[in-house]
Amino acid sequence: MLLMLVSLLCWVPAAKACLQCDRRIRLLHEDLSLSAPTVIDQIEVKKISDYAYVTYRETSQERRGVIDPTTLYRARTEYQSEFDRFLKTQHTGSVTFEAIQIMEKGRKILEKHLDTFIRDELCPNKCGLLNRRVMDCITCRYKIYICPSPSGQQDCGEYPVQAEEGGQAVLNCFLPWHRLLLGKPEYHYSWAPGVPGTKKLSENAFKALVVTTDSSVVLNQLHVDEQGTYRCSLLDQNGTNFYRVTFLLTVAHLPAQTHRPLITLPSPPLYGDIYSSFQRTEDLLVPVIAMVLALSLAGCMGLTFVLRRMMNQWRVADQPRRRRRNTEHVINIL
Repeated sequence: MLLMLVSLLCWVPAAKACLQCDRRIRLLHEDLSLSAPTVIDQIEVKKISDYAYVTYRETSQERRGVIDPTTLYRARTEYQSEFDRFLKTQHTGSVTFEAIQIMEKGRKILEKHLDTFIRDELCPNKCGLLNRRVMDCITCRYKIYICPSPSGQQDCGEYPVQAEEGGQAVLNCFLPWHRLLLGKPEYHYSWAPGVPGTKKLSENAFKALVVTTDSSVVLNQLHVDEQGTYRCSLLDQNGTNFYRVTFLLTVAHLPAQTHRPLITLPSPPLYGDIYSSFQRTEDLLVPVIAMVLALSLAGCMGLTFVLRRMMNQWRVADQPRRRRRNTEHVINIL
């Protein structure tokens, strides 16, 4: 431990490393050195901080020496939280020893995040070529980092696609690592007609379909003659091929439809046929009209008879009342 303290107290020229590429981390270290109780302690904490930068640089160099903004943000946020907790804690030991502990914790945080970044995120392309933008942990400047294809080629396989005649097929060649590519690469779709997989195709066999920034295309109202070998290539403005995938599209015929025989009704017999139940409308209409007129006349006659009988009954009933009224009128005159 004594040797470690002596080495940390030795002055080493400052070097910017991954964590120190963020200005807020550098300010934390400067505030820590200025908060030391004596000038000597401030100088010693400054030397410890400078040596911490060296250890951060060595840690990053052991792990490709690069970092992306997202990983740097994660490491910085975690280190800031630890640093805030450190400042809020009452310390009874040596100021220099406490500074060594907190800055060593920052190195371990950086090491943890770099290990995850290098293993899972730096080169996520399982096939194809990736050119991405990363930060150099030594110069704190952005640079282009090339992730070659693990298979040594940009062809990423073939995928069968089944569809029915009149239906649709979706061809999508997007992979998440395409977002990391520099510039604005575009998806170039082409196809070679014919039953897919039956023969080896040359480059001249493919016809250009569409060039788009969208990773997928939709083929609607498919016909059998549209089946074939479809290819998607991801190219930049200079023609660099980063990725290519092939779709083997097969369009199946619709099943044959069974036509049911039409049921034909027998034609009606000729009008006037004595054996036919069909007669002309005029022949049926005459007796119907005659019957309606007869019923109407009978109804009118019956109604007239009933009304006349009711009037006679009313007159017979009203005669005694009239005689009594006339007798009373004669008596009143006398």
